[in-house]
Amino acid sequence: MTSDSPTGHTGYTGHAEHAGRGAGAPPAAEDETRDANRRWWDAEAADYYAEHGTFLGDDDLVWGPEGVTEDDLGLLGDLEGRTVLEFGAGAAQGARYAARAGARVVASDLSAAMLEQARRIDGRTPDGPGLPLVQADACALPFADASFDLVFSAYGAVPFVAHSAGLLRECARVLRPGGRLVFSTTHPIRWAFPDVPGEAGLTASMSYFDRTPYTERTGRRLEYAEHHRTLGDRVREITAAGLHLVDLVEPEWPETTTDTWGGWSPLRGRLIPGTAIFVCVRAPACEP
Repeated sequence: MTSDSPTGHTGYTGHAEHAGRGAGAPPAAEDETRDANRRWWDAEAADYYAEHGTFLGDDDLVWGPEGVTEDDLGLLGDLEGRTVLEFGAGAAQGARYAARAGARVVASDLSAAMLEQARRIDGRTPDGPGLPLVQADACALPFADASFDLVFSAYGAVPFVAHSAGLLRECARVLRPGGRLVFSTTHPIRWAFPDVPGEAGLTASMSYFDRTPYTERTGRRLEYAEHHRTLGDRVREITAAGLHLVDLVEPEWPETTTDTWGGWSPLRGRLIPGTAIFVCVRAPACEP
């Protein structure tokens, strides 16, 4: 997860003067969001890995803070011989998982510092896969049309871009006909609740239908942003990108996961979903 993992919509840990969502919160434009979140992840990369690296593992694919993994769910299908892109890869844990399963993998991320963390991990495991790493905005992927059999991300990019419809079009563009896109992100219902792990996080206090992003600013400078879409918004964006939604997974909180991660906790996780995983397929080419 990342860029590889969730922060929750109160996840910023800096010293911004103004934070908020809803009436009166300033908008966050596409370029402004990209630049702010690049700076934020560049600054946080090392500390993020130090805090969450054990939970995520170096070559595992953890779909969300519930701790549910690809081995638990099997959403990517057979990886042997597949050409795969992990976008919003962070330290590329998911990409290493796919490579270990026999895929040919490229990992991309907006943050140079997150990719440097990936290189450090690769440097500790000389017998492991030497992953190709590409710094790229997920809304403007530097790959040819129909390059990949599979594109995936665990909490990467999707909540951190202002134009997620464009991101999904890019994912569809680089997929081969019949290829699969799988991505996880914060479950939209969580945006109606305060992002705290205890009892206060169980009472809805904001409109689910308010798409105002969560932002952190110092003066006029945007420091961090996450963008909300409803479940219906996500489905419409998927369809508009020429993809078919074939599964929507809402992982239940496992009894074995006792960690609290931002606003995610066993208390809340057993009552309301925290993660939504969308499994999509690009339409096969039409027969002549």
